[in-house]
Amino acid sequence: MPLALGAFIVPLIVACAMFMENVDSTVIVTSLPVIARDFGTDPIVLKLAVTSYVIGLGVFIPICGWVADRFGSRTVFRTAIGVFVAGSLMCAASTSLATLVAARFVQGVGGALMVPVGRIIIFRSMPKSEFIRAVNYLTVPALLGPVVGPPIGGFITTYLHWRLIFFVNVPIGILGIWLTNRHIQNLREPHPGRLDGFGFALSASGAALMMLGLSLIGSDLVSGAATFTMCALGAALLFAYWFYASRVEAPVLDLRLLRIPSFHASVVGGSLFRIGLGAVPFLLPLALQEGLGMTAFQSGSITCASAFGAIFMKAIASPVLARFGFRAVLMFNAALAGCAIAVYGLFFPGTPHWLIWCVVLVGGIFPSLQFTSLNSLAYADIPMRDISRATGVSSVIQQLSLGLGVTIAGIVLQISHVLQGHKAIVWSDFWPAFLVVGLFSCASIPVTSRLPHGSGDELARGKRGNA
Repeated sequence: MPLALGAFIVPLIVACAMFMENVDSTVIVTSLPVIARDFGTDPIVLKLAVTSYVIGLGVFIPICGWVADRFGSRTVFRTAIGVFVAGSLMCAASTSLATLVAARFVQGVGGALMVPVGRIIIFRSMPKSEFIRAVNYLTVPALLGPVVGPPIGGFITTYLHWRLIFFVNVPIGILGIWLTNRHIQNLREPHPGRLDGFGFALSASGAALMMLGLSLIGSDLVSGAATFTMCALGAALLFAYWFYASRVEAPVLDLRLLRIPSFHASVVGGSLFRIGLGAVPFLLPLALQEGLGMTAFQSGSITCASAFGAIFMKAIASPVLARFGFRAVLMFNAALAGCAIAVYGLFFPGTPHWLIWCVVLVGGIFPSLQFTSLNSLAYADIPMRDISRATGVSSVIQQLSLGLGVTIAGIVLQISHVLQGHKAIVWSDFWPAFLVVGLFSCASIPVTSRLPHGSGDELARGKRGNA
């Protein structure tokens, strides 16, 4: 393959896979209230369809690098696309909440291998002179997915049928597999080393049980005793992993990296922030449809406004960081983001749609700046030899915190609904949930305030030229 063609086609293939995942994650949240009515279940319980995907994604990310080295990046990448598409078809064929949750978990497993292995392919197959161009290609799906996903999902759900939203992935996936076979080399490491199977079993089963147990609170799928048992067992397994990982040389998730102040602030503080922001894609469409009576298409046309705010902020994030520094931005911006989330709870029937759109647009600005800051700061003081391990720790905790945000929002919404005594969900049930998840975003401030003054300043100044 000519170098010029490879510099274009390989990043494009990976970008298409990322676009498929980004669109899928945004179209389904717009359709959840309609899916709930078809299944005859409470819309709040449909949070399981979101968290099950995050569980599949989070628990399998730690082994994606080893699997790619062992079986070859092309083999794993195309298999991951196939698994993701198969999960999409299973979602379309689902006839109950349980089958939809299982299908979403399958999608999560595919996504866990697809996107990280795609990044590995980029950095192993591209010359260093083409890295910046390749990374620019990869940012496009992250920006466009939240823009086109909600309106597409809303349109299909309102005017066609919600099952059709899952068929959007099929042609993209088939094309991706075909292009992968033609243009991506099957690179692998001859000796990838030993996989920490015991550590993976502890961390994966503990996280899965803990997240699933929390997600089942308030549902009728299992008894309260079973839910408590799952949470307790999951917590015990995670504690056992923490004890185990501190005593082995190369654990699957090296939690000792959290001793680095900048990495600790990015991962721990960032996770508290992501709990708040992870709830919004689930909570806001539900509030607009169930609380304000909008159609799925109207809801999707409004929720995509936050993506425009995010795109605007990405254009000016580097100068902002260079001017004020990471510590000040992370602290003050977290407060602004938390307030923006809480304001969503003030929407009431009769609020003009254009006003809601503008509020959501502004609300997308602060999370974008926070994510840019957190993701940049994460590697400020990480030695080159530890970047791979740091990426695994950061990615898993990020994904699980996003899922935890959905779970917490659902629990608070259920409590609010019961306490207010409404037969069906109404607009006034939502403000406590938006307030609580907004406070989680603000809870990251004490963590980031411990950063030494000047942390990441060299990185921020270096980013000025890339603005």
